[in-house]
Amino acid sequence: MTATLITNIGELTTNVGADGDPCGTLRDAAVLIDGGRIVWVGEAAASDVSSRFARSTTERVDAAGRAVLPGFVDAHTHLVFGGDRAGEFEARMAGTPYSAGGIRSTVAATRAAGDDELRRRLAGFIDEMRRQGTTTVEIKTGYGLSVDDEERLARLAAEVTDEVTFLGAHVIPPEYAGDRAGYVDLVCGPMLERCAPFARWVDVFCEDGAFTAAEARRVLEAGVARGLEPRVHGNQLAAGPGVAVAVGLGAASVDHCTYLSDTDIALLAASDTVATLLPGVEFSTRQPYPDARRLVDAGVTVALASDCNPGSSFTSSMPLMIALAVREMGLTVAEAVWAATAGGARALRRADIGGIAPGMRADLVLLDAPSRTHLAYRPGVPLVAAVWKDGRQVV
Repeated sequence: MTATLITNIGELTTNVGADGDPCGTLRDAAVLIDGGRIVWVGEAAASDVSSRFARSTTERVDAAGRAVLPGFVDAHTHLVFGGDRAGEFEARMAGTPYSAGGIRSTVAATRAAGDDELRRRLAGFIDEMRRQGTTTVEIKTGYGLSVDDEERLARLAAEVTDEVTFLGAHVIPPEYAGDRAGYVDLVCGPMLERCAPFARWVDVFCEDGAFTAAEARRVLEAGVARGLEPRVHGNQLAAGPGVAVAVGLGAASVDHCTYLSDTDIALLAASDTVATLLPGVEFSTRQPYPDARRLVDAGVTVALASDCNPGSSFTSSMPLMIALAVREMGLTVAEAVWAATAGGARALRRADIGGIAPGMRADLVLLDAPSRTHLAYRPGVPLVAAVWKDGRQVV
C-alpha cells in the first residue's frame, strides 16, 4: 500500500491528551499514513515533513489549511431492514405520539424482503455513511425476530462490519404475543446459537412495552455465556431500569438515556459503561433531548450515534448528530466531536479507532472547512471533502 502524507492541515483533531482540550488540537499539522495505520503526527511545515519522510511511493495530499479529524464512529444503528415508515413519521409530525409498536411493521417488511434486496439497501446505507465521514459502524439485528430471519440479518451485517449486535430481544413478535416466556426462551436458546457466530455484541430493549429488567438480564447473561459482550437500549421512553441493568452487567454502553435519575447518573459516572446518546431520535419523535451537559459534568463518558433506523431516526448523518448535540444538548463543539469519534470508540471498546495517533487505524476525514466548528455552524451542508478508511481513500 502506498504511504500517504497529509500536510498543511489547518486544524487537526487528534483526541490525544491536551489539558482543557478534549480534541487534542494541533495547528499547521501533518499526518503520515502507512500500512493502513498512522505512523507519525506532528506540528511541522509541509516541506519539513516531506524531507523527513519522503520516498518514491509516498502520495502527498495538501489539506490547504482545512480541518482533519478522526472518522466518525457510529456505535448504534439498525441498517438491515425492509420497507420504510414514512407514513408513521408523517403521523408523528401531525401529533401522534411515538411508541415502539411500529417496529413490528418493519419486522413484517424485513421478513418479506429477500437477501439480495436487504444486501443492496445495506450497501447503499454504508456508502451514504462513508460520504458523510463515518468509517466505523455498529449494526444490530432485531427486525427478523425469528431464528432464520435473525440469523440472516446477522450474516448480512457481518459482510460489512465486525461490529454486529444480536438484538433478538427488540420487541415481542406478534406470534408470541401471548407467550413472552416462550419468546425469551427462543432468544436465549436457538436464536442466540444461530446468531452468535456472526456477532460480537448482545443487546436488549429494556423498556416498558419491550423487555423487563429480569428478562433483559437473562438475555444478556445468555449472550455473555455464549461469548458476546453486552449493550443495552434503556431509558428512552421513560425512567426505568435500563441503566442499572447495563452497569450491573458491565455493559459497554447503555443507549438513549433520555430519562435519567440522579442514581442513574451516579451509576454511570462510577462505571466504564458509556452513555450513547441518539439525538436523531429526539429530532424525529419530538421527545425531549437528553441532558448531555449534565452527564459530562458528572464525569460520564458520552458517545453520539445516529440510531439510523426506519422508525425513530431515519438519518445516517453523524455531522447532524454533532449539530444537534451542540444546539440542543449543551455540548461544546469539541465535546460533541469527541463523542462522535473517541466516545463511539469507547462505546465499542476499541482503542484502535476514534483518534489520530501513531499505531491507530488510519481512519480520517478531511473537511471542506477550516475547523470542526463548521460541523455545527453549517448544519446540513456537505462538508466532507475526503475520507480515508484503513489508510485507503474511499471518498
